[in-house]
Amino acid sequence: MVLSVLLSAVLQLLSESRRTLSSERSSSGILSSFFLHSAPVSIPVLIVGLITCVLLEKFKIMGYGGAELPVNVRRVLEDKVNEDIAKMDSQGKARLVVQGIIGILLIISLALHVAEVGVIGLMIIVLLTAFNGVISEHQIGHAFEEALPFTALLVVFFAIVAVIHDQHLFNPVINYVLSMQGGQAQLVAYYIANGVLSAISDNVFVATVYINETATHFKEILPLLGGHTAEVQPTPEQAALITQYGKLAVAINMGTNIPSVATPNGQAAFLFLLTSALAPLIRLSYMEMVKLAFPYTITMSIAGFLGVLYLL
Repeated sequence: MVLSVLLSAVLQLLSESRRTLSSERSSSGILSSFFLHSAPVSIPVLIVGLITCVLLEKFKIMGYGGAELPVNVRRVLEDKVNEDIAKMDSQGKARLVVQGIIGILLIISLALHVAEVGVIGLMIIVLLTAFNGVISEHQIGHAFEEALPFTALLVVFFAIVAVIHDQHLFNPVINYVLSMQGGQAQLVAYYIANGVLSAISDNVFVATVYINETATHFKEILPLLGGHTAEVQPTPEQAALITQYGKLAVAINMGTNIPSVATPNGQAAFLFLLTSALAPLIRLSYMEMVKLAFPYTITMSIAGFLGVLYLL
């Protein structure tokens, strides 16, 4: 789960709202452009993450590669699955087909950014409920119950974002970083600062603050982003600022995604799992999740740092 969440975040545009925000405020507004801008960092992180996953399972360390499923337990589970399939009528099969089609539609909609993420989510809810015959509000309500603690945390996080943005509390750090001589020094400093803050707080919250404050610093060139006309061409100095701003957006994205897997605070998916009803059943505690994420945090954070330093 650590690997899948992190890689989905760094390799594509819409995994969470910070990518949407970063893309709208940077020169990486198009999906393909964003992927190419991020590839010097995201592709090495992908490779290192996959290698880490294989090694952890092979050598069975840090809580991975646990006890294998007993043969008799597997047989019972297989018999149960076969029994359920035999009992499934045409209506049940139709539900599975509908869910599969809508799942593919969700992936395509997010990949092509056909609408805002929230609108796509509402579309999926409407389609699933309508085509599965769910017409009672009481039935729909159960689907949202487990997300309520997580939603409450998000409300708190963004209330904090509003205060920090209004008071410009990150301005001293951002101004210090941007005053550094040399573009690579700025990128590395952004990666480290975002990574440390994201590991102890929500990465969406950190990225939102950083991209907004950085956009304020580069407000002179914001009207030039997203393409140029024959009448409006950037000067060489403005072109250099546009390039640096795009790289800073990538550094923010990578910094808030890769090191943030260190704790459940940083990744919304981890926090959602930790607050779900499943956590006590599988004995998943806060420290257990930190321990399981630790190898990925070390290997992929180092890979991301080297990518930002030498390849971005």
